Amino acid sequence: MSRRLRMWVLAVGALGFAALFGAACLRLPAFGGDSHPYGERAVRAALAHRTANVIAAVNFDQRAFDTLGEESILFASVLGTVVLLRQTREEREVPPAPARVPLPVRRYALVLLPVALVVGLYVVAHGQLSPGGGFQGGVVVATALHLLYIGADYRALERVRPVGVYEVGDAAGEGVYLVLGLAGLVAGSSFLANTVIGYGTFNTLASGGVVPLLNAAVGMEVACAVVVLLARFLDQAVEIEEESGR
Repeated sequence: MSRRLRMWVLAVGALGFAALFGAACLRLPAFGGDSHPYGERAVRAALAHRTANVIAAVNFDQRAFDTLGEESILFASVLGTVVLLRQTREEREVPPAPARVPLPVRRYALVLLPVALVVGLYVVAHGQLSPGGGFQGGVVVATALHLLYIGADYRALERVRPVGVYEVGDAAGEGVYLVLGLAGLVAGSSFLANTVIGYGTFNTLASGGVVPLLNAAVGMEVACAVVVLLARFLDQAVEIEEESGR
C-alpha cells in the first residue's frame, strides 16, 4: 500500500468518525440540565444488583465486556514488552552490585511497604462498596513491592518477585475474567451477565453478585502485569548489558 493510499484511508476513516461523533453529540442531554437518563439508569441497575459503588457496577456489570477489552489491552501490552525486551544473544546478565541506601530512606520505604500492600488489597476487596477497585488496587499492590528496590536493593526485590510466577498470575487473572463471562452463558443468560451467583446483602463484602469476583480478577491481572512490566524495564537498566560491556 502506497503512502498516498494510506493517507486517503486515514482521511476517510477520520471523516467517518467525525460524522458519527458529531451525530452522537447532537443527541446528548443539554449541558447543565436536570435530566440525567444515563446516570439514573446506572444507579437503578446498581441498586437492583446490590452494588453500593455505582462506578463498579458500570465497569463490572453493566459494561463488563468493555472492561474485558481494557484488561486485554494491558495484557497484550505486557506480552509485547516481554517479547521486545527479552535477553538476546548479544547481551549478558550481570548481577547488580549492592546499593547503599540512606537510613531515613530505608526506614521510610520498609515501614510504608506493608501499609501500601494492605491498602492496595483493601482497595481491591472493597471495590464494589467504595471508590477504587481492581485497576487502582492492583497498581498500588505492585508499587508496594517495588518499595524494596528503594529501601534495600534490587536483589531484595528479586527475591520477592519471581517473574515467572507473576507472568502466570497475569494470565490467570485474564483467564478468570473470561471464565466468569462464560459462566453466564452456562447459566442460561448472556456472556458476563451478573446472574451466576446471588446478589448478596447491600453494602457488605458479599454483595454485587459477580462484581467483586471480576474486580478481584482484574486486581490480580493488573498487579501481576505491572510487576512483570517493571521487571523487564528494570532488568534492562540494572542487569542486562551488551557483550562488549556497554
